[in-house]
Amino acid sequence: MSSSAAVEVEGLSRSYGSRKALDAVSFVVGRGEIFGLLGPNGGGKTTLFRILSTLLPPSSGRAAIFGHDVVRQSREVRRRVGVVFQGQNLDRKLTAAENLVQQGHLYGMRGRTLRDRIERLLADLELGDRKDDLVETLSGGQRRRVEVAKGLLHRPALLLLDEPGTGLDPGVRRALWDALRAARAAEGVTILLTTHLLEEAEQCDRLAILDQGKLVALGTPDSLKQEIGGEVVLVNAHQPEALRDQLQERFAVDATVLGNRLRFEHARGHEFIPQLVEAFPGEIQSVTVSKPTLEDVFFRRTGHPFLESSSLDGRGAVAGSDSGPGR
Repeated sequence: MSSSAAVEVEGLSRSYGSRKALDAVSFVVGRGEIFGLLGPNGGGKTTLFRILSTLLPPSSGRAAIFGHDVVRQSREVRRRVGVVFQGQNLDRKLTAAENLVQQGHLYGMRGRTLRDRIERLLADLELGDRKDDLVETLSGGQRRRVEVAKGLLHRPALLLLDEPGTGLDPGVRRALWDALRAARAAEGVTILLTTHLLEEAEQCDRLAILDQGKLVALGTPDSLKQEIGGEVVLVNAHQPEALRDQLQERFAVDATVLGNRLRFEHARGHEFIPQLVEAFPGEIQSVTVSKPTLEDVFFRRTGHPFLESSSLDGRGAVAGSDSGPGR
């Protein structure tokens, strides 16, 4: 493996008994990137996160961070990585600054160097005026930014974040992303995060999309959406199966039945809708047309919705997160 990349993953697999949580996953993260691992429940992204943070060994394959193997050179990896877990890891009865002092002591930081570092980070993360406030008095978004400050305190080259936007409202999530971009600009840090939020995934420079332990797509959000081309049409119908067959026969359109709806892609969907409604006036309840989203990319690559219970016209955050040993 080369030391020129921030993260290199080659044929990485992890099994729990007969179940494969990761199945021969490979990708490379460049230095300075914000790279996302996007996937639904059980996709394998949190298992991969745990392997990269040296908490879990792979069953096979290799992973390296700045050229250091995560299993054989785990101590070197930990020196270069900051980790922000999904669950809160702050002492609510201490202030924001006191939490950071404790974290700094774990890395052997002391005195003026530590105080200056805390002041700088909290200022960069727009928490300078809250540094002496108890964590229990801070909002969820402010606590999340304190967690990010903890992860950055020892100047890691790579910051790993597990579901950073979970539980935050859209406005707070945007503020968090502003803080992450500011940290990258100021610190030169590479950022790798897991997420099940489609809106959050759009903010990444590049994405690896996981499903059932397999890598199903890799690229920038825009390039992945461009592979679909055209527009996505969703049709609510009284008899979707019958309408699907009629669409195929009359217009050579291949549609997929999703509950009481049909989904299909069309090069000029907005122009096709009048023909569709005119051809089947009594069978269509409603029609929507939209540009492709990452959820549509996932559907094309896997043949099923991002979450089986989610709606394909949600166009935003989809609830759910990895849980259980096969995450």
